[in-house]
Amino acid sequence: MSKLINHMKKEVSALTPSEILAFNQEIAEIPDIVKLTLGEPDFNTPDHVKAAAIRSIENNESHYTNSRGTIELRKAAANFLKQKYELDYKPESQILVTTGATEAIYSSLTAILNAGDTVIIPTLIFPLYIPVTMLNGAKPIFIDTSDDGFILSPAKLAAAIEANKDTIKAVVLNFPNNPTGVTYKRDDLEKLAAVIAKYDIFVISDEIYSELTYEGTHVSMGSILPEQTLVLNGVSKSHAMTGWRIGLLCGPADVITQIGKVHQFAITSATTNAQAAAQEAFENGMDDGQKMRGVYQTRRDLLLEGLAKAGFTCASPNGAFYLFAKIPATLNQDSWKFCYDLAKKAKVAVIPGASFGPGGEGYVRINYAASTEDLTKAIKRIQTYAAEQTVATAK
Repeated sequence: MSKLINHMKKEVSALTPSEILAFNQEIAEIPDIVKLTLGEPDFNTPDHVKAAAIRSIENNESHYTNSRGTIELRKAAANFLKQKYELDYKPESQILVTTGATEAIYSSLTAILNAGDTVIIPTLIFPLYIPVTMLNGAKPIFIDTSDDGFILSPAKLAAAIEANKDTIKAVVLNFPNNPTGVTYKRDDLEKLAAVIAKYDIFVISDEIYSELTYEGTHVSMGSILPEQTLVLNGVSKSHAMTGWRIGLLCGPADVITQIGKVHQFAITSATTNAQAAAQEAFENGMDDGQKMRGVYQTRRDLLLEGLAKAGFTCASPNGAFYLFAKIPATLNQDSWKFCYDLAKKAKVAVIPGASFGPGGEGYVRINYAASTEDLTKAIKRIQTYAAEQTVATAK
């Protein structure tokens, strides 16, 4: 061990590597396992988007772009957000192109947080918000939403803000939600906005799954409380472009300028030909996500029916491509032990609910961005496993 290890930043030393990635890597060694773990579309990037990237390479567009992203991409993104969600952002000053929504999370929290600040994080939540908050010397304030249909209630939000009003800096929203698939309606957001507007705090609204909303139209928090909201989006889920690493961070111009400093010092600029691909996606693939959405909805319904027969109950998923399933009472309620046992005995890999914060124990997240063949195979294996383990428990 290096003699310098004790001189590392204490917030870094206190962190542990991603449990989800570690679990996914470990169970990958099991032969014939069906992996319903990581949140990645199983579709390929549309051909017209790939062609735009190839043209960019052939045209020798291999140099740095403006740190905020090419103006052509920002204009295309602004139009996309306007047409889809009634968001009105100026491409020159209110949109930042990031290396995926992940970097948008990092840069925004790093720019706004001081040591000792607090961030309200309703759980269940995409776990990255927790370590990034801690890395900046701030403290997560969790609100367990599992008793409220996985929707943050205005009353609980108001109570949490008041209890931390001297330190509170931001509220995180993620919808459609990872891991539950639950989303917010306009009325839900307006009630939350009425609470937040009373305080000088940010809303970090992670809407990366906006195009995968199954019923009704996605409503952005940025259209309701624009002066306090930072909207995160991108092409990863809407256009099956996770590996291209293009995200968007949008908000008030002066705030985006400050966050842009962190972004610039961290990455300089996003990859040039990936930006060309994203521009094409926004300009000429505005409805590419709809084709995938229909397939996902069919898979969701298939999985819901199959899991119900195995004794699982699920949150009401109206977006993304996850089911958050309650483990039957007859089976092990420790989500980590359950998932390891399911992987070893049934050869089906899902993610423990405890990974997503308070309220997640006793649940598992199942990703249905997988082939119908794999999902059908997984359902049969889970049904057999649940029946056999229930009998074994009864004995």
